Amino acid sequence: MNTEERKLADVLHRFTPEPPRRVTVEQVAYRLVSQPRHGHEAGGRVHRPRRGGFGLSRAFAPAAAAAAVVVIAGASVGIAVLANSHHNPPPSAGGAATSSTPMSGSPSPTSSSTGPTTPATGLAGLPWGAELIDHQAIFPGSLVSADGSLYGFGNGTLDRIDPATGAVVDTVQFSPAVLNPPVVSGNTVWVVSSYTGGVIDLQGYDARTLARTSSVQVPAIGGVSPGGQGVLAAGPDGNLYVAAGDVVARVSPSGQVNNLIYVTGGKISSVAVSPDGSKVYLGTGSSTAFKLLVYDLQPRPFQAGSSTLAQGGAGGNLVATSGGVWGTTGSGHSEWVWFAPGGDLSRAVRVGDGAGGGFTAYPSYSGGAVWVGGDGNLVCASPATGQVLASAAIPGDQGVAQFLSSPVVAGGRAYSSYQTDASQTSGLARLTPPAACTGAGS
Repeated sequence: MNTEERKLADVLHRFTPEPPRRVTVEQVAYRLVSQPRHGHEAGGRVHRPRRGGFGLSRAFAPAAAAAAVVVIAGASVGIAVLANSHHNPPPSAGGAATSSTPMSGSPSPTSSSTGPTTPATGLAGLPWGAELIDHQAIFPGSLVSADGSLYGFGNGTLDRIDPATGAVVDTVQFSPAVLNPPVVSGNTVWVVSSYTGGVIDLQGYDARTLARTSSVQVPAIGGVSPGGQGVLAAGPDGNLYVAAGDVVARVSPSGQVNNLIYVTGGKISSVAVSPDGSKVYLGTGSSTAFKLLVYDLQPRPFQAGSSTLAQGGAGGNLVATSGGVWGTTGSGHSEWVWFAPGGDLSRAVRVGDGAGGGFTAYPSYSGGAVWVGGDGNLVCASPATGQVLASAAIPGDQGVAQFLSSPVVAGGRAYSSYQTDASQTSGLARLTPPAACTGAGS
């Protein structure tokens, strides 16, 4: 069994527990294809999506396995300067238009549910008054908050969740093609429905009803990166930014696609836009190094910086804040969350303990703070400086790890997907973060 097969086996065991045994990539794929796309196991455990969902395209399988296995990065919230090397920026080209398919208004099947809700159940020992408010399992790292609603991926579905009750109020059939949470821009929830070959498919859904309203095809120049992790982001002006092979494509609210930035030396695997829209951060890399590129967008795109993590490996899941950019990197059983001030990896610091054993920990930016979860501790940090504002340990449950993904904020409360193997329980957790985590500024 090679490294990638072992990673896929870990992920499969995490979401469909069974006695340990040797598992090949082909066996995992066959089993996932054989599972139903909808519904949940007893206790709220999530079935892994079928082919076409996370991890089963030929290009994405190794990257999904690497991104899904995040291990404990340290015994406490540590600050460690990461190794780097700098590169002279290559000449920039951009502005050339590419073809795109027209926006489509054809609907997708949706359903609504306002039935009885699950009474809140306290989660003993977990920080910040954590309580389980619904047993509907949510794929870790997919939860986002916008306009009084939560959005996330269930088992073969895109769900809109009422934060007051934890109930799924609207749902539509959808299996994500790549590790990327929903992106809410204006009144539309955007998701990546296909990320293989030379074309990327984006689907847009009405933010209040989840009726499908838009469909855009983005050409991927040179083919997409096999390690895509966080390939779609939105700017404050409503434009979408897509990691599209050797270029960053910008998609306007009207669906027009333009090649904004051309990159040499590697396909773009992750993209994030600064809150003021002045910068875009791009991740590229191989299995042994991760490169971060910084582009200023005004008056026209030009490369303003480049730095590399000489250790680690495949990375991504970029999140931009006023002080710089956050992301993950690593390989095998050694991944972590970092913060790079101004996008300079030579000054990057490690944040939080991360997660291991098949759990995942990604940074999230919500409610004026950056959050990092996992099975070791829960952290909120300043988006301007990266300084940890509050940290709390996540204890084990009967000696078995409990997991809280990086929270998002709605109505002054924090929400996170929760999972434990001790009682085979998962669902949506609600927390009351300390005052230090609120009003942190942008």
